[in-house]
Order: sequence, then C-alpha cells, then structure tokens
Amino acid sequence: MFEGQMIKSELIERLADENPHLTHAEVERVVGVILGSMTNALSNGGRVELRGFGAFSVRARPARMGRNPRTGEAVEVPAKAVPFFKSGKELRQRLNAD
Repeated sequence: MFEGQMIKSELIERLADENPHLTHAEVERVVGVILGSMTNALSNGGRVELRGFGAFSVRARPARMGRNPRTGEAVEVPAKAVPFFKSGKELRQRLNAD
C-alpha cells in the first residue's frame, strides 16, 4: 500500500512496475493522454466522472475586492474559473473505514 503523497512521475513508475508488458514510455504516454483528456473536457466547461472515485467539474468565482496582506491595500481580484472535485461514495467509505 502506498503511504503519503504521490506525484505524476511516481504514478507512472508504479504503473510501469505493475504492468511489465508495457514500456515506461507507453505508460507515460497513457497517463498523459488520460490527464490531457480530462483537462480538455474541463477547459471546455465539461465534467469528468470516475465512478467510485469522484467527479471533477469547473466552478465560476465572481470578481471581488481582496486585500494585499503585506500593505492592506484593496486589490480587485478578477472573476475566474476554478476546478472542483467531489469525492465518490466508495472513496469516502474507504477513507473512513475503521
């Protein structure tokens, strides 16, 4: 079982180790295609759902007035789109298993 955090290169390494019939480059390409497809779907306003894991979507944040923490000066923060993740039921259950 993996403990702690995992970065993309560690995910690729682990998948390559678990699938010896695939080269490291093939695994890297597959991971890149999957993540790229997810990014494209989200950037086009879509939603990505991975059953049992969760769903990624995009939420709009309105423009607002913020403060520069160093100077206290009011700063206008523009509206933006941000990624949002909602975990699936199976993932929540696994995380909270005793």
